[in-house]
Amino acid sequence: MKIRNFLTCLFLTASAFAAKAQDSWDKVGSYLTRDSISKKGYTLIFVNKDSTFAQSGNAIKQRMEDTFFDVYPKLAKTYNKKTLKTVIFIIDPNYKGVAATSGSIIRYNPGWMMRTPTDIDVVTHEVMHIVQEYGYSAGPVWLTEGIADYVRYKFGVDNEGAKWSLTPYKDGQSYKNSYRITARFFVWAEKHTDKNLVKKLDSQLRAHTYTEASWKQLTGKTIDELWSTYIANPVI
Repeated sequence: MKIRNFLTCLFLTASAFAAKAQDSWDKVGSYLTRDSISKKGYTLIFVNKDSTFAQSGNAIKQRMEDTFFDVYPKLAKTYNKKTLKTVIFIIDPNYKGVAATSGSIIRYNPGWMMRTPTDIDVVTHEVMHIVQEYGYSAGPVWLTEGIADYVRYKFGVDNEGAKWSLTPYKDGQSYKNSYRITARFFVWAEKHTDKNLVKKLDSQLRAHTYTEASWKQLTGKTIDELWSTYIANPVI
């Protein structure tokens, strides 16, 4: 009976993973090309749905793949060893933003990637969202996006080539502005409080234990007190 129960559990687990994989593919739809590359224990499935990118984007595609395999294993090791092993990139002409992540899928705007081929660390930012895996209602959006841009700053492969940098402080900014403004605040906060602050915040967000009290617990100051200290001397 125990063996039968074990086999039943194993079957149900395998079925759940299969259903999850099928659900991901249901979101892909039709495509022009599909490549699967595996390295370092991770698999990148690269789906192209844009004819212009298929003709002229090979060099960009290669840089995106290289960036994924350079950065993603490092982020997994640093922040979340249980992160997904398979990630899907979709070059999607119907997506009008820069890039967006949902589950295991990252959609990229082919127009953006071809107009700004040096902005390769959009990959770094987006794959961090997969590593974060916070789920719903784990914390404010400004914190999630600020951490992703902090990670781009720390782990990016060519921010300099893209002329991408953290936004210098100026009057009127708020830590809730998110992205590079919040990321710069995190760099300062780690320098002046806890060098592992972002890693600890990331862990709490994933565990759904983050609250505003986390700042006092980790730094000795509330988030507003910390921000006031930052704006008084925002040198990093």
